[in-house]
Amino acid sequence: MCATKGGKQIIQESQIEKNIILIKNRVKAACKRAGRDSDDVTIVAVSKSVDIETASRVVEGGIRDLGENRAKEIVNKFNAIQEEIRWHFVGHLQRNKVKDLIEFVDLIHSLESIPLAEEINKRAKEIGKIQDVLVEVNVSGEKSKYGLHPDQVFGFIKQVKDFDNLRIKGLMTMAPYGAMEERVRSVFSHLRSIRETLAADGVLLDHLSMGMTDDFELAIEEGADIVRIGRAFFIDVDGKYA
Repeated sequence: MCATKGGKQIIQESQIEKNIILIKNRVKAACKRAGRDSDDVTIVAVSKSVDIETASRVVEGGIRDLGENRAKEIVNKFNAIQEEIRWHFVGHLQRNKVKDLIEFVDLIHSLESIPLAEEINKRAKEIGKIQDVLVEVNVSGEKSKYGLHPDQVFGFIKQVKDFDNLRIKGLMTMAPYGAMEERVRSVFSHLRSIRETLAADGVLLDHLSMGMTDDFELAIEEGADIVRIGRAFFIDVDGKYA
């Protein structure tokens, strides 16, 4: 079952292990339907809703990529979890938080403005680091979401491509919550088509980060190689979420 510690849920290790197996099997099945190799898909466990102990259990279960949406949480868990982890920042990133984050994060998923790019580049340079980032694209056009308009992506990448301490590795988007499958697929396929258009113009990007707990299988079928899964890892046997 689950207990509570410091306002966050702690779920029994056996249940987390079951969840990991289920998620990996779902990823494999989605890859098989798409004719892809599941080893090419990175599963990021978004541990923002759970404490350090619970996040550690996911790592013990074989997950090596953890995602957070607050700089403070990455720092706390980075210092506490003594394993080789790739840390992903998956939330909206404010410029004044970059200095707190830059030392600890491997991949930032939410670059969406020139001022933010300048700040990341500046702070990365200060510590002698080249920071990998994904450009966030608001494919769905929802006002509640951050990200560039699809038509802005090429121009934006041209503006920041010569930043010495910032490296664009791919694109990220989110589908509308609760949307029908056809709509979700259209958002994911549109992001894939943006990458293909960029490639035709000589801009080659490695990654498409798209898909969360409710839609990661559709995202994989449409080309995602990074999926950001939160509550599916941390659901307990009562159907409650951490």
